[in-house]
Amino acid sequence: MAVRGCGARTAAISGEAPWTRVVLHVDMDAFFASVEVLDDPKLSGRAVIVGGSGARGVVASCTYEARAYGVRSAMPSLQAKRLCPEAIFVDGRYSRYAEVSGRLHEIFASVTPLVEPIGLDEAFLDVTGAQNLLGRPELMAGEIRRQVIESLRLDCSVGIGRTKLIAKLASRAAKPRASIRGKEPGAGVVTVGPDEEAAFLRPLPVEALWGVGPATAARLHALGLTTVGDLADVPSSALVHQLGSSPGRRLSELAHGIDRDPVVPGRQAKSIGHEETFPSDVTDRSTLERHAVRMAESVAIQLRASSVRARTVTVKVKSPDLAVVTRSHTLGGGIDTAHSLASVAVALLESVDIGAGVRLLGVAAGGLRDRRAGEQLQFIGVLPTSRGADGDPGGGGGGGGAGSAGGDTAGPGPVDVGAVWERVGSLQEDRREISAAVDSIRERFGAEAVGTAAMVDEGGIVVPRRRGAAWGPADEAS
Repeated sequence: MAVRGCGARTAAISGEAPWTRVVLHVDMDAFFASVEVLDDPKLSGRAVIVGGSGARGVVASCTYEARAYGVRSAMPSLQAKRLCPEAIFVDGRYSRYAEVSGRLHEIFASVTPLVEPIGLDEAFLDVTGAQNLLGRPELMAGEIRRQVIESLRLDCSVGIGRTKLIAKLASRAAKPRASIRGKEPGAGVVTVGPDEEAAFLRPLPVEALWGVGPATAARLHALGLTTVGDLADVPSSALVHQLGSSPGRRLSELAHGIDRDPVVPGRQAKSIGHEETFPSDVTDRSTLERHAVRMAESVAIQLRASSVRARTVTVKVKSPDLAVVTRSHTLGGGIDTAHSLASVAVALLESVDIGAGVRLLGVAAGGLRDRRAGEQLQFIGVLPTSRGADGDPGGGGGGGGAGSAGGDTAGPGPVDVGAVWERVGSLQEDRREISAAVDSIRERFGAEAVGTAAMVDEGGIVVPRRRGAAWGPADEAS
């Protein structure tokens, strides 16, 4: 495979095919699990899994010692336990990972202002203009790795290419490997030059390309297309015929290494949400409403911390059979207080049939705008009733969620919530000063210093942490 490690020169220096731009993709190695090992050295060398340890939990991250047994992120925790019985489960700590991520991005900012975050543990960096000051891309990549190791005491892998796709795949090639002996170091930095792209891409499975999920992969395999090279050899018109105009052309371009997406610095999140999987199915509507209020509080805190307001509120409900229903409503203006968000979320929840019970509940805010932009609130509309497709809550425009692949299932019918919409504007204005005061109290005395009645349990006030139970509940027996 024609790729080069960190000691090689770039094509821009060596006179090979020209680089129109230079993109780095930096990806932390087993980030969440590595942070847990960093904070608890007794976990070093052990099979550590970050995620929900209960029957409904999933794996968020795991050490390479666990990966050697076949454990992977997004795997059900029960399956992970069967594969690796000696694994140590650790509850996720999103706030801690966010803290380390903030320091990581300070390192990125020292190299270039053109940084596009992708989650907490990875980012694209456009370093085209930084070469004159900082030297060859491999030198910049090596310096980033050195600072991550010395400042954060963690490891990362870096891919270098002229597009985001190539850089992403190159960083994957630079990753460590898991074996029964533990973590085996990888290249650390891999460069794929313009004249090496075809040789690098062709052997890869079609699943390596963006946009190729299980359904698309199955269709391609049925056509005898299993590698990127197979796709590159097929006329673009054939892929358009099989997959549709936009997906077919996009996939053909990617197979030839063409990716026009720029690095977008400071890309704003499309939505902010909070969701939880319950230890047992919830069938009581008042209990669900209390949870919705708690989650609205969590979302509101995040909105104000990000200096944005939301126009779209979405609730997500997953039933015991894993079917997902989403309900959304887009307002005429932005909101960022817990009471206004909760009013909309609870009203949306009213239209969902919960007779079979609720396995997971989520509340999200989308249509984010800078809260400093003045907006006149306008509230009209009735509750959407369509069954939504599975996915993260939030995002999307107005109206209801998209129809699920399995077909629509009738709920209890539309609910006239005009009175609720009329109240939201006054709730936003009435509670704005209160919310600011609550933020000040929490900043000075801690998150649990003040809260709503819905946030009180046997242990006192519990503020839902962002992604606090995103990977499922812990095993109550542990």
